[in-house]
Amino acid sequence: MRKLGYAVLSGLFLLTLSACTSPKKVPYLKDAETIPAELLAQSQSVVSPVIVPGDLLNIDVSSINMPAVAVFNKGRYVNENGEIVAMPHNTANASSSPVESYTEYYLVDNNGDIEFPVIGKIHVAGLTKKDLAQKIVDAIYPKYVNDKPAVDIRLMNFRVTVAGAVRSPGVYQSRNERMTFLEAISMAGDLDIKGDRENILLYRTNADGTREVHRLNIHDKDFLMSPYFTLQQNDFIYVEPNGSMRQNAWQLNPAVGATITIVGRLSSVASLVIGIVNLTKK
Repeated sequence: MRKLGYAVLSGLFLLTLSACTSPKKVPYLKDAETIPAELLAQSQSVVSPVIVPGDLLNIDVSSINMPAVAVFNKGRYVNENGEIVAMPHNTANASSSPVESYTEYYLVDNNGDIEFPVIGKIHVAGLTKKDLAQKIVDAIYPKYVNDKPAVDIRLMNFRVTVAGAVRSPGVYQSRNERMTFLEAISMAGDLDIKGDRENILLYRTNADGTREVHRLNIHDKDFLMSPYFTLQQNDFIYVEPNGSMRQNAWQLNPAVGATITIVGRLSSVASLVIGIVNLTKK
């Protein structure tokens, strides 16, 4: 009976050691290398942000005759020497954020409009930066100036929010006015052990004020070609927690998964040992 007990214990010990093998990691965009190159190139074309209410725009109008266009630059004026200078800021009430402390930016109101010097109200919601630049040029030249101006527009508050089951939830900004879904997730420290990678929510507000809600699967290779792979400003990403903590622990975190499995099997071993010891005493 004792030999039988030792044999059983040896087998269970080897079974327990097998739990220490590394589990297979769950990949993002599985088999993405199988996507045809031409389709991938089309999906990765640069998408220009569309202006929406709440955006903060920096608009610079320049020309070979700068004094002639100075009036079209918010926050600037021509001094007594004929030089283009910036208006002084009220530093006493300035915010710690450089975006919020500058007064020369244009805030797109709830109707999608901005108030532009001389020209007046311009409807900008739904336009790309290129579209708006051309619209301003057409409004200025040749009605107000003899030389065709150049208009440069920057979106100053391109940001997305990442919340839920990620390591560092928060609001993340992009200086180049572009951010992909995976970049946003990386900025948030990646999904934590509870994050459901196959059911991520994306909330988007369109230029006309309508809202969209989409569920995304970042395991799926086709997500690379999704219109939601490249984010728009003010997108909100919410990573829902996975309902099966134990399954996620095994799949997504090898150390925790292995620990859970080993503990469970050791508990079974302990129960059997007690039973075997009791049998050998009889």
